[in-house]
Amino acid sequence: MATKIYIVYYSTWGHVATLAEEIKKGADSVPGVEVTVWRVPETLPEEVLGKMHAAPGREDHPVITASQLAEADGILFGFPTRFGMMAAQMKAFFDSTGGLWQEGSLAGKPAGVFLATGTQGGGQETTALTAITQLTHHGMLFVPVGYTHGAGMFAMDEVKGGSPYGAGTFASKDGSRTPSDAELALAAHQGKYFAGIAKKLKNNN
Repeated sequence: MATKIYIVYYSTWGHVATLAEEIKKGADSVPGVEVTVWRVPETLPEEVLGKMHAAPGREDHPVITASQLAEADGILFGFPTRFGMMAAQMKAFFDSTGGLWQEGSLAGKPAGVFLATGTQGGGQETTALTAITQLTHHGMLFVPVGYTHGAGMFAMDEVKGGSPYGAGTFASKDGSRTPSDAELALAAHQGKYFAGIAKKLKNNN
């Protein structure tokens, strides 16, 4: 049976959605893996989203319910940063997984994170670190990308998001910056790397 990878994200201006698509490309390159991209439910009213100039939700990415997480063999969670932590929409989604927590439905499943921040000091690491608490309480196995992407992760010739915790991008304070080639390359690598580990874990169980 195929290893099911779920990429579950929230995106305001589309930056995290773009990373999710790139991660999917990387994961799709691993034979025997089936990848699905999902959105978490929006919690803000349309009027507020309009004032924020938020990007419309990607209709090709269906909205996921908490119970569907149990179907996956591995999950990558993506979200923008709000004051150094995950956005409230993703936190609200995690808060809805209490039933899964009670049943231990996600325990032992590999999980990873990717994110977007407005600035270089906006939480590329603190957001990932604080997100790990959600995974820990579920007993999930955090899979960081580490420095497995090689020399590109050490390059200092350009501003770029991402870290050993996972792929990342800088959106600028108004969302005007789009993910760079280097950021997209790390995202694709994370997808391939994570899918390979999830496949090994499934096959060894």
